[in-house]
Amino acid sequence: MSGFPRGKGYATSLIYSVPRQRPRWRKAAMWLVSIGLIALIAWCSTLYYWISRFEGTPAPGTPIHADVGIVLGATLWNNEPSPGLRERLDHALSLYRSGSFKNFIVTGGLDSNGATLTEAEGMRNYLIAQGVPESNILMDSLSRSTYENLIFAQDIMDRQEWQTAVIVTHDYHGSRAADIAKTVGFNPVQVSVMKSKVLKMSYHETREILAYTKWLATKLFL
Repeated sequence: MSGFPRGKGYATSLIYSVPRQRPRWRKAAMWLVSIGLIALIAWCSTLYYWISRFEGTPAPGTPIHADVGIVLGATLWNNEPSPGLRERLDHALSLYRSGSFKNFIVTGGLDSNGATLTEAEGMRNYLIAQGVPESNILMDSLSRSTYENLIFAQDIMDRQEWQTAVIVTHDYHGSRAADIAKTVGFNPVQVSVMKSKVLKMSYHETREILAYTKWLATKLFL
């Protein structure tokens, strides 16, 4: 017996020499979190690819002809189109002056930033100031999303007996706009886009990933 150390210290050393095992549920949780992060990165990367590669439909350089041009709304500043919205309107004016369409539908309801005009009203006023006859501009002043922009514009087209449209927006927004247009029945789907020189694209592209995800989830229940 003299070969075995005795005492409280020896017992304590035995207790602490036993390796502690991490509970299995923690390992499982860590695996789930890791898989979730990988899936999230893959999803965001896929959406970013769709967003960033969109150049319009039909392809750039293909002549576009339609009964009407639909300009998708964006915010007003002091009741006038913001710099980003002016880019959309100026691109639509370029198509209008080249003969792509003769009529406008401008879309967008009242902003929550203190504006007293709807986005559609601000856009109409801008187009009139650029020489477009007021009779050639119809407004959707109720919509609050791209989906509503397009279904309310469709209602206006039906009342006017217009069959075809070209949708005007920025390139980062074009892929989602095209998918919504296809879903709600635009045929053909024509989306003309421009790159922004004034918007902070890192913000808008990140926001668009979230908006695209929301739209795809919404589409499942339509």
